[in-house]
This record gives sequence, C-alpha cells and structure tokens, in this order.
Amino acid sequence: MGEDSFSPTPPPGVGLPPLREIIAEHGLHARKALGQHFLLDLNLTGRIARAAGDLTTGTVLEIGPGPGGLTRAVLEAGARRVVAIEHDPRCLAALAEIAAAWPDRLIVVAADALTINLADLGEAPRHIVANLPYNIATALLLRWLRMLAGLSAMTVMFQKEVAERLSAPPRCKAYGRLSVMTQWLCTVRALFDVSPRAFTPPPRVTSTVVRLEPRPVPLAPASWPALETVTAAAFGQRRKMLRQSLKRLGNAETLCAAAGLSPTARADEIEVAGFCALARAWETESRGGEAPPRFLFTNGVPP
Repeated sequence: MGEDSFSPTPPPGVGLPPLREIIAEHGLHARKALGQHFLLDLNLTGRIARAAGDLTTGTVLEIGPGPGGLTRAVLEAGARRVVAIEHDPRCLAALAEIAAAWPDRLIVVAADALTINLADLGEAPRHIVANLPYNIATALLLRWLRMLAGLSAMTVMFQKEVAERLSAPPRCKAYGRLSVMTQWLCTVRALFDVSPRAFTPPPRVTSTVVRLEPRPVPLAPASWPALETVTAAAFGQRRKMLRQSLKRLGNAETLCAAAGLSPTARADEIEVAGFCALARAWETESRGGEAPPRFLFTNGVPP
C-alpha cells in the first residue's frame, strides 16, 4: 500500500454534527423552568475552556451541559476526564454521542447537581467549568463553598449581577451576604462578559465568566453557621446600624465591642474579617462565654 493511500486516524470529536443540528435532532428547545440558555458560539466556548487553564490532571466537573457545546470545548482543550452532571433527560442522548467520540474521557451523570456530593465525582483535583443554569447558580455556589475539599478552582458563568455581588468590596451596593461568604473562602476574579446574543434563546441579561479559587485557609477564623447567622442578621436590615440590626442575636453593643466594630456602622461598611470577628463573638456569647475552637481548614468542609 503506497503513501498516498495512508489515512490517519481522525482526532477525537471529529465527525460530530454542529450543535444546531444536535438540538434539532433531539428536540432540545431550552426550558425556562430549568434556567436553560444554550451556548452555541464555538469561539466563546473555546475561550471559556482556555480560561480554565490546565485541565490535563484530575477531573473537570461540568454542571448542566445541555447539548454539550462547552463539553466539546473542554475536551478539545485537553481535559483528561470530564464528568458532566445533567438533570434534563432530553439531553442525555446528545451527550452520549460526545462520550462516544471521546472514549473514556467523558462520563455523563444523570442527576440534580443540588443533591450531588462533589467528592464522589472523579479524582482530585477537581475543577468546575460550567455555564450554570441561572435559576440555581447561587444555590449551587453556596453548596460548593461547603465542600471545597479537593476542589482546585471554579471557572463558571453567572448573571452579571450575581458576578458583581461575588467580588463586591465593602461600601458598594452589590456587597452583601454572598460577597462575604464567597470572599471568606475564595479569591474571586471576573474574567469577561458574555452578550445575550451568544445564547439560544438569548437571556435578558448579560453574563460574566468568573474564576474562583479556594483559599488555602479562610480569610479569617470563623465557623460557617456563625458567619451565616451574623451576616443574615446584619444584611437583613442593611440600612440600619449594627446596634439595631443585630438585636435579635443578643446584646448588639456587647457583640460589636467584642468584635472591635462600631455599633453605629452599617452592614455594608464591615469587611469580611470584621464579620468573622463578629461571628466568633456571637458564638462565644451563645456558648455562655466559652470561646469556640479556632476554625481553620485547608480546602476542607466547614462544619
């Protein structure tokens, strides 16, 4: 057989139909109830995959892959193993075609991401790369913050408004509970915005791709329940001074003094470390004056 007749084996993924054909073939119209907005722009999916960095070790976790546009891009970027969690059974056949085109590199899990334990999905380090369903994006993030063990990073897309809350500094309108809980455990960096026109169907809002990296240890000692409690009280009445908004937690003046905070300050003026001090003070007060154990962890799960 001569050289002219040699036919090299095509690389994985070659021969898959375009995403629009996949959507038409499987009847995958996006469902509003599931927060679905399919990302079909190959340049954009490739950009997200590249923004995630080196994916050749550990496991990439994708939430809500839909017809698999971002899934393809992550695999093409060299991801060693991808675990895609999809709640919509209509998408499973389309994802099975991608799994067949990349043998042994894509595992599709039919499950609700709000109930699944990240530690059960593939080998560490785990890196979440996802165009998150809008209607559960915040709930997913709060869940993941409580199971950071083995998680190296999150490169995920949120509504721009949510992304701004994640990275907002004090004395900013967007600064709130989500800002505090996220920045306590992760560094946050907004990478780039995504126009509604990039999606099918287009959402009414701009989206932002964000990278979150777990801190080796939290920004300051605190426990999750205590920090959650004091931020809920403070931001529940964010326009009022702490001496008023913290009343339901006990003696607000005493708590502020123990935390080194001014009782006349408002919630959006307090930095993350200040809320951690307040959480420790409240927990000590709740224990009848007995100081709680110092809470520090290394990419672990807050109690």
